[in-house]
Amino acid sequence: MQVKQISRRTLPAQSASILDPALHPVLSRLYLSRGVSCASELQRQASALLPFTQLKDIDRASALLVAALTSQQRIVIVGDFDADGATSTAVLMSGLKAFGFKYLEYLVPNRFEYGYGLTPELAEIVVAQGAELIITVDNGISAIEGVALAKRAGVKVLVTDHHLPGNTLPDADAIVNPNQPGCNFPSKALAGVGVAFYLLLALRSTLRDQGYFAAQGLTEPNVAELLDLVALGTVADVVPLDANNRILVYQGLMRIRAGKCRPGIQALIDVANRDAAKLTASDFGFALGPRLNAAGRLDDMSLGISCLLAPNLGLARQYAAELDNLNAERRSIEQSMQQEAQALLSQLSFDGSNLPETLCLYRHDWHQGVIGILAGRIKEQFHRPTIAFAKGDNGELKGSARSINGFHIRDVLDEIATQYPGLIKKFGGHAMAAGLTISEDKLETFALAFNLTAKKYLTAEQLTAMVLTDGELEAECFELSFAQLLQNAGPWGQAFPEPVFDGEFQLLSQKMLADRHLKMLLKGPGGKLVDAIWFNADNKAWPNVNIQRVRLAYQLDINEYREQQSLQLIVRYMEGL
Repeated sequence: MQVKQISRRTLPAQSASILDPALHPVLSRLYLSRGVSCASELQRQASALLPFTQLKDIDRASALLVAALTSQQRIVIVGDFDADGATSTAVLMSGLKAFGFKYLEYLVPNRFEYGYGLTPELAEIVVAQGAELIITVDNGISAIEGVALAKRAGVKVLVTDHHLPGNTLPDADAIVNPNQPGCNFPSKALAGVGVAFYLLLALRSTLRDQGYFAAQGLTEPNVAELLDLVALGTVADVVPLDANNRILVYQGLMRIRAGKCRPGIQALIDVANRDAAKLTASDFGFALGPRLNAAGRLDDMSLGISCLLAPNLGLARQYAAELDNLNAERRSIEQSMQQEAQALLSQLSFDGSNLPETLCLYRHDWHQGVIGILAGRIKEQFHRPTIAFAKGDNGELKGSARSINGFHIRDVLDEIATQYPGLIKKFGGHAMAAGLTISEDKLETFALAFNLTAKKYLTAEQLTAMVLTDGELEAECFELSFAQLLQNAGPWGQAFPEPVFDGEFQLLSQKMLADRHLKMLLKGPGGKLVDAIWFNADNKAWPNVNIQRVRLAYQLDINEYREQQSLQLIVRYMEGL
């Protein structure tokens, strides 16, 4: 990656006085630069969640479920093969069971056989199973044909999704999606698992108002028990952590840290060698989520859902061990594919200085379940919108796209599909990630169309990677207590990034660990000595005994070794002075 410079986040004109005056001034600065405009946006109690009543069709969805409960209809939940889809499925399986539903099943399409969502082929299977109500989670907004087939067979369909809709909506009995036209729900960033959770909130309220629990002699289900799943799915799906999502993630983290999480999540924490009492939001994204996703990438996400729904820790650990093995296999496949991608780029004479605006990569033997990760890695390295393709069936290629800030990849694919009819068979996704299917013989044509379309929107500034920081820190901030304050001030994540600071330091010592990681001792503001580590540093450029002063972009971190804590800097970028 070619870094242009260390750039600092822009502070808005508002004064920090709009926030809590008791906040540490650095925290006020961090919050303001991340778009927090009032103190209420920093509330993290569950009571501050946005009301479910603002979701379009939520009343119709609740009525469907009440009718299904009253007559004990057979329900099939159709999920997705990623972590959001798995947690969404687990939320409804667990939640509806707690409400008294007896006939619950779930079905997750195998990505290698049926592809994404409620396809007509999958709908036929669900109808054949005797479903009376289909509930989609984390999919369905684009399942026009699948929903139509189910409806023709007399099966009711409730779509819960968060993906952007196309020009036509499915003819479902109810659609709950904050991004559908006419929905006034203020947060458009809910993950699929968040939508599923809100559906249960609405159902509980409806049944309470109807006196159902009292009449049945039942205790109202505590849907807060599902927040560990909601937190995991929200972070793993890399949706923006707006104020509402931060509440969901924070509440889930608090349950986990208090030892109140379900056996499946505890088993994932254990196999990832994390401490539940000290879990952070980033652990969902970098430790638990990848292990859960490994099932959908290489095998069948039913394994991941079985782990999340396991009734005891012993069984959950068996599932988690299988997921851990799959994740290790996924890493091996990914590393091999990365090497092959680098070779392809070398053959095309891309050295980082003469790159086109976009990158399209394909090899016939690439693994369909890993191309999304590969696209993300190449995007990070070269700072270009990237699509990686793998061979599908019947002469088709399956593509996974990853984008850079300011370039809405799903909208660009939509424009290509409109301008070049028939070039893209199907597509869907978000601003930063999308999936698509094309004919193999149209790969070269698509790559040209993608680059031509992208040229209209991408600027030189967008295509130049920058390290964005929160400025410098005073000497008194280089303390464990301040690092802990930052950690507790989250949850941090997508669109609400972890704090990164910059500054000049004296480089006192430097050594390479495992030929990959640069370990350093620095002297910082006020003459304070602090340890630092730069993971995956350039071992051709470092260590460099000729450099004694450096400029860093870094994060404050708490290093734990033999039950002892110490402050260290995690270096994100470094240049000699």
